[in-house]
Amino acid sequence: MSGLHRFGPTRQKLLRALLAAAQGLCIEDLCRALRVSHNAVRQHLSVLIAAGLVSHGVARPSGGRPQARYVLTADGRELFPRNYGLIATKVLQRLYTDAGPAQVQSMLTEMGRELGLDAASIAPAADSSDAAVTLAAQLDALGYEAQAIRRDGEMQVEAYNCVFHALAEAHPEVCRFDLAFMEAASGRAVQHLECLVRGDAACRFRFAPAPEPDPDD
Repeated sequence: MSGLHRFGPTRQKLLRALLAAAQGLCIEDLCRALRVSHNAVRQHLSVLIAAGLVSHGVARPSGGRPQARYVLTADGRELFPRNYGLIATKVLQRLYTDAGPAQVQSMLTEMGRELGLDAASIAPAADSSDAAVTLAAQLDALGYEAQAIRRDGEMQVEAYNCVFHALAEAHPEVCRFDLAFMEAASGRAVQHLECLVRGDAACRFRFAPAPEPDPDD
C-alpha cells in the first residue's frame, strides 16, 4: 500500500490540511480542521514527524507566545498522486507529430542511456543475478512495478506496468528507452523476451553475461 491510502481517514485529512497551507498550521488550526482533541492531533503529528512526512515550520507570533506550526516535508508532498504518465505521453505524442519517430526514438534512447549510467554509478551490478535484482528495484522506483524472478535457470526481470503503455501501443519503438536504461545500468546486452504491448502478461527481460575484461587493458 502506498501514498495516502496507507493512513486512516484522520491522518489523511491532516495531511491534506497541511498540503493546502503553505505557511503551515498550528495545533489549534488542526484541531478545528479535524474536529479532534489537542492530544489526538499531537499523537498524529508525532507519528508523521517520525516518518519524515511532517516537520516543524516557522513559528508565528500570536500576541503572546509564538505558536508552533507544522508543514509537509518533500516526502509528505510525494504522498499525493501526480499523473506524470499522462503528461509525459502527451508530450511524446506532440514530439512524434512535430519531430517524427526517428527523432523521438533517438531522444528516448539517449535519455534511457543517461539515466542508466546514473543508476550504474549509484548501484553497480556484480553479476547477472545481482543485475536483475538491482535493476528490478530501479525500474520499480520509476513506476514499472518490477521484480526479479528466476526463470529458465537464471534471474530475469519482469515488469507489470508499462509507463509508456498508451504510446507504445501506437509506437512500439518507445520500448527502446527501457532497453537503453537497462543496458547502460547493467553494462550488459538485454533481451526483451515478453512485452505487455504484444499482449503478454508482463514485460520480461534477460541479461547477457558481463563482457570478459580485455587482457590488454
